[in-house]
Amino acid sequence: MKRFYFILLVLFGANAVAQKQNLRPEVSKKALSITQKVVDWRRDLHEHPELGNQENRTAALVAKHLKSLGIEVQTGVAKTGVVGILKGGKPGPVVALRADMDGLPVTERVDLPFASKVKTMYNGQEVGVMHACGHDSHVAILMGVAEVLASMKKDIPGTVKFIFQPAEEGVPEGEEGGAALMVKEGVLENPKVEVIFGLHINSQTPVGDITYRPAGIMAAVNDLKITVTGKQAHGAYPWSSIDPIVISAQIVNNLQTIVSRNLNVTENPGVVTIGAINGGIRSNIIPEKVEMIGTIRNFSKEDEAMFIERVTTIAKKTAEAGGGTAEVKIPYSNHYPVTFNDVALTEKMLPSLQATAGKAHVKLKPPVTGAEDFSFYQEKVPGLFIFLGGMPKGQDPLKAPSHHTPDFFIDESGFGLGVEALSNLALDYMNLKK
Repeated sequence: MKRFYFILLVLFGANAVAQKQNLRPEVSKKALSITQKVVDWRRDLHEHPELGNQENRTAALVAKHLKSLGIEVQTGVAKTGVVGILKGGKPGPVVALRADMDGLPVTERVDLPFASKVKTMYNGQEVGVMHACGHDSHVAILMGVAEVLASMKKDIPGTVKFIFQPAEEGVPEGEEGGAALMVKEGVLENPKVEVIFGLHINSQTPVGDITYRPAGIMAAVNDLKITVTGKQAHGAYPWSSIDPIVISAQIVNNLQTIVSRNLNVTENPGVVTIGAINGGIRSNIIPEKVEMIGTIRNFSKEDEAMFIERVTTIAKKTAEAGGGTAEVKIPYSNHYPVTFNDVALTEKMLPSLQATAGKAHVKLKPPVTGAEDFSFYQEKVPGLFIFLGGMPKGQDPLKAPSHHTPDFFIDESGFGLGVEALSNLALDYMNLKK
């Protein structure tokens, strides 16, 4: 009897491998044939970026494309999100693939014929809008994956759910959005998703490379707001004031001791950053209030709790020592969990990535202190999130413009590999399940 089961295992295992070997060349050929279309989509999206919860033009472009492929389409998910459902010709699991759609309030400085000239109001200020994190690339690549897989529908042993998500970069205070709202609205149900895959282009990873990490690959994030209240006075008579600007400067310095003195840096990294300080309107008036906003990043719930406690205590006690008060809100608008790659799923799918890019081009990466709301999907179902190289070959990663900056630049020659990687992850997982 054992021998009988062994023979069945060998036969079915060989069949799964054979199917993968048959489908990968077809995926590669189809991905190559549509690479220019993917580039064209990306350039159009790059020239017309939209902020979170405002991705109406982007969503319309995506929905039109998916419908043209015969894919079942849902729109208006989590405000502007689009979901496509492709039912394969054979029974099997439901695999989700995700791309984020929103741009950033950054004024582009890159000299490109398709550079963004878009301006809008953000937090009461006129700002430029730019795809300074590569979400335009993600959308274009997933549109390409949809076209490849739709053309192979009869060979797909399962269902693919394409998730085009708004507001990954967060939403204004008081609004809902992003992956958390998509999950809340049931994007992982009907049909129920078994696993989810996603990728992120990286401007400091060479084109042709894919990087990955099992377990925690990106940090949990909490944004913070500290409001320091003192006593207003004439700038010529500071002894009549309780100066919230001086107190705020001391708070910023004291917060840096959390990483240097409270965090066990041999176990996990962590970050405390103050990104903006606002207070005062004239050179000779000491204001009554100063407001600062920032972010904390961690890779464990224990470190996260410690950081929140220390930021709160340091801010309040420093203000108290200066005669003022500090109100602390953490998070005040956004919180993302750790982006956690399911260890078993990562191990299972690593051969798929290596077969797609070549073993030498699939590399283990250190943890990233950036954050991703892809983590909300991973809290519900096993997920794997990878990075795709977008840096021109031969460039120094330390000198390549980083994400969220006006000079952010992506080499489009790696888009075909992105299409292949996501397509093969979906197909290989389904075949492994068989």
